Amino acid sequence: MPARIGVFVGSLVIAAAIAWFSEPGRRTLSFASESYNEVKRVSWPTRKETTQMTGIVFAFVAIMGIFMWVLDKGIEWILYGLLLGWK
Repeated sequence: MPARIGVFVGSLVIAAAIAWFSEPGRRTLSFASESYNEVKRVSWPTRKETTQMTGIVFAFVAIMGIFMWVLDKGIEWILYGLLLGWK
């Protein structure tokens, strides 16, 4: 078990060294740093706003689901009931 942990930690150190000294690694670290700074500047919504928007989304999805079901049943009735006479 100690050998496995040692190999794991050693591989992390090697990966960090490669990331620190290679050009793609430096670009990736720079991107991560800039992304973190950008996330700190974001204006996050309050809990109340988040709850309200989530409720609006759920209501919209429910209404659209009912609408699509009614539309599907209407098309089914037109095709099978009126045109083909299967029901």
